[in-house]
Amino acid sequence: MGTMATSTIAAGTLHSRHLHCRILLLLLPYLTIAFLLVDGGGIPTTLDGPFTPATRAFDRSLRQGSEDVPLSDPRLVPRARPPSPEQIALAASADPSSLWVSWVTGRAQVGSHLTPLDPTAIRSEVWYSERPASTDTVGHPHVARGSAEVYSQLYPYPGLLNYTSGVIHHVRLVGLTPSTRYYYRCGDSSLKDGLSDERSFRTLPAPAPDAYPRRVAVVGDLGLTGNSTSTVDHLARNDPSMILMVGDMTYANQYRTTGGRGVPCFSCSFPDAPIRESYQPRWDGWGRFMEPLASRVTMMVTEGNHEIEPQGHGGAVTFASYLARFAVPSEESGSNTKFFYSFNAGGIHFIMLGAYVDYNRTGAQYSWLEKDLQKVDRRVTPWVVASWHTPWYNSYSSHYQEFECMRQEMEGLLYQHGVDIVFSGHVHAYERMNRVFNYTLDPCGPVYITIGDGGNIEKIDIDHADDPGKCPSPGDNQPEFGGVCHLNFTSGPAKGKFCWERQPEWSAFRESSFGHGILEVVNSTYALWTWHRNQDTYGEHSVGDQIYIDSPSVGCPSSTLSSTSGVEQAAKNGRLLWTTTCMILISTVLRRSLCTRQNIWAVW
Repeated sequence: MGTMATSTIAAGTLHSRHLHCRILLLLLPYLTIAFLLVDGGGIPTTLDGPFTPATRAFDRSLRQGSEDVPLSDPRLVPRARPPSPEQIALAASADPSSLWVSWVTGRAQVGSHLTPLDPTAIRSEVWYSERPASTDTVGHPHVARGSAEVYSQLYPYPGLLNYTSGVIHHVRLVGLTPSTRYYYRCGDSSLKDGLSDERSFRTLPAPAPDAYPRRVAVVGDLGLTGNSTSTVDHLARNDPSMILMVGDMTYANQYRTTGGRGVPCFSCSFPDAPIRESYQPRWDGWGRFMEPLASRVTMMVTEGNHEIEPQGHGGAVTFASYLARFAVPSEESGSNTKFFYSFNAGGIHFIMLGAYVDYNRTGAQYSWLEKDLQKVDRRVTPWVVASWHTPWYNSYSSHYQEFECMRQEMEGLLYQHGVDIVFSGHVHAYERMNRVFNYTLDPCGPVYITIGDGGNIEKIDIDHADDPGKCPSPGDNQPEFGGVCHLNFTSGPAKGKFCWERQPEWSAFRESSFGHGILEVVNSTYALWTWHRNQDTYGEHSVGDQIYIDSPSVGCPSSTLSSTSGVEQAAKNGRLLWTTTCMILISTVLRRSLCTRQNIWAVW
């Protein structure tokens, strides 16, 4: 009897162990995610912050920079002969069911007495399908048609070269299936050699809390130097599914004046220049250089100060090349201008703002931003990522408090609606902030990241405003647009001062190196941010900065907004509880030795 009872107990214990093993196996995928999020392989999360400010020592060998890549370089010369398309680029529309295709035909002209090309003389067509033409007997059955334009850069000053562009085409594809591979050719099918060779792209995922772009590359102040090419080479190896370009693309402006070597202060070096000339062929070279990547991955842009490119008497005409060359989902997102717009990519709502147009609370941009944020449904797009060119939080001497006016006008609106991450450029270095609002550490504030280290001709910024003797005066760093709102701090360690005497507490990490960033959203709660430095041997384990960014919810202003329901808050809380429960469960299993490796595989 005792033996039978013992056997029964033993059998029951074994059954219990097997049951626990089955549960463990079923939970294994979730446990893996839990371990990644909780442990992260040593990667910190923003929940561990705020972090003690850190500065990595500058490698002075990088200060030399590099000269601009000449237009005779094989990567910049024309590779297609008219009427074949060149400079092919993709851009996301407001949602993944549509997408923009842009390209250039014909040859640009430089000189005087120019005759612009006729944009109506050539068609704007995109032929596309879900199968390559080589395996489809009917070729690409779908065709979309769009519009074309030509722009000119004209100067009334002797010695400055006028320019008129090739024909720039923009076609919007509609009715696409999200997360699907498409093959396409663009151009004019009525002309011999009028269509491009076949390219392909994959549409972004549909808005959903469990679907995200695989990798979003972020780069700013790129230019077209040897350092720029290193950045793009690294970025391409990361195989992004989307590129966020945060302004200052080509540095075509003042190219001839500065001899392709760049100057830190144009007005200081050339005080008698009547206008900042712009050598527009650099735009064509940049378009050809980016085409291998931009023709298969959507590239989203926002304007920087180097896109202003004034022309005409007194520089009355601005942004001509930016407005003509890029297609962005402005109309689709309710904006009436390419200077600010928004779009969805899976569970991320991206907002692109303009620092060089009116940002005051009484203006059109602020009104549009307010309406756009109110429409965000955090149950569908849990993440909100904003981007503009000029950083609000910056501890470098360069551009220190330059756009303080814009921060004072708009920061409260972004904070109220729980924007998660903000990307900016302008400062030619890397800096990641602790969560901050109104210069005060705040767990509900966005994570601000400056990524203006793409590699442009003006070299890297190395001086910090808190370095001895490096604090700029309140009269320095005058913005090229908007007013001056410099202020002294009214509380904290820098009370009564214009600059901190040490690295500010809101600055978590900074380094003066060229590079780019990659954002990988894991789920509706966590996103992995990685900054890659150009000088590092490229690889997964060679990174300059890495952190899991959590999406704050409970107790933050956005949690009380109508766009974020109690269901979503409960779901976020449930995810955290689930992670904790998984960790407790596996810890208990291991501690009590409920199943050995043999038992697990036996049950399986």
